[in-house]
Amino acid sequence: MSVSRRARTPSPRASYPRPPSAKPRKLVSLCLGTLGQHLEDIITDISEFAAYFPPHIKLAVLSIARRRRLLNDEVLTSLAECSWEILDISGSDVTDVGLATVANVCSNLRAIDISRCEKITTAGVSEIVCHCPSLEILRCGGCPRSEFTARRCLNILKPKLNTLEEDSWEELDTLDIGGGAESLRWLVWPKIDDNSKETLAAECPRVTINPQPSPYDLSRSKVPVEALASVPLDHFIVEDIDPKTWAVSAAPRRPVAPPNPNAPPEIPIAERFRLAYVEREARLAPKRAKRERQQRRRAERDYMMNDIDARSVALAAQASRNLRKS
Repeated sequence: MSVSRRARTPSPRASYPRPPSAKPRKLVSLCLGTLGQHLEDIITDISEFAAYFPPHIKLAVLSIARRRRLLNDEVLTSLAECSWEILDISGSDVTDVGLATVANVCSNLRAIDISRCEKITTAGVSEIVCHCPSLEILRCGGCPRSEFTARRCLNILKPKLNTLEEDSWEELDTLDIGGGAESLRWLVWPKIDDNSKETLAAECPRVTINPQPSPYDLSRSKVPVEALASVPLDHFIVEDIDPKTWAVSAAPRRPVAPPNPNAPPEIPIAERFRLAYVEREARLAPKRAKRERQQRRRAERDYMMNDIDARSVALAAQASRNLRKS
C-alpha cells in the first residue's frame, strides 16, 4: 500500500530573506554611552578618575569628547597613554602645547589626524615628527588655518640627511643621521595645492597622497582604513557606541559665568545634604513628639479597658479622689 505525500508549498513570508538581527551592544559600550552623555558635567574633573581607566577606554572617552566639542589640551593630556597607536584630534581646541605633551608620552603613534585644528602650527607637527618615529599616516587640512600649517610643514615631512663629523663611523648615532618623517607613507590632505603635491611627489615618492581604495588592486600595498578620508580615524573605537551619545555636539555651549571673588565659598554637596536632613528633623520633631504622646495615651486606655485589675485600681483611685473632695 503506497502513501502519497503532498508537497508543502512555501509560504510567502518564507520566500523572503530574514532581515539581519541587530547585534546587541556590549555592556562596556552602554556604560561609555551613558558616560559620554554626561561628559560635559564631569569634564573638569576628568583627570581625577581617568587614571583608573584602561588605555582603550581612555581612547573611547577621547573620541566622544572630540565629537562633543569638549577636547582641549587638559582633556588630551589627562587621557594620554603610551600604548596608543592612533590619535584623532580633528576639529578640536588642542594646541601645540598639548600635542607636544602627547608626542612625548605616545611615542608609538602610527596614525594622527590634526585636520581642522586651528590652534596647531608647525611647532606641534615638528614635535610629532621628532618623537613619533613610527608615524605612517597623517591627516591634515580641512580649514584655512590647517591648510596653511600643512603647506608650512612640507620641509618637516620631507626626509633629509644631516652632515655629521666623527673620527669613526662606529661613533655615529643613527638617530642623528636622518631627519624628517622617514616612516610616513600616507598623507590625507583633500585640498592639497598643485605645488605642494609636485614637491612631495618629487622629494617623497614613497608617500601616497589622498589614497583611494580600489577593488582591482592586487598588490601588497593595500590602502589601510586609517588612510581613507571618508572614514574617521577613530571610527572603529566608537563603532559599538550609540551615536546619540554625541548627538548634542552641534549645540552651543552653555556660557559659564566667571566666579565672583567676593562670593562666599560654595558649600559641598555632602554638607548640603546634611543641613537639609537637620532642618527636616527639626521641622518634624514637634509632630513626632505629639504622635508619640497620642500613641502612649491610646496604649494606656486600651490596657485599662482590657485588664480587669488595672481597671479596678483606676476605679478605686477615682473613688478615693471623689471621697477626699467631698
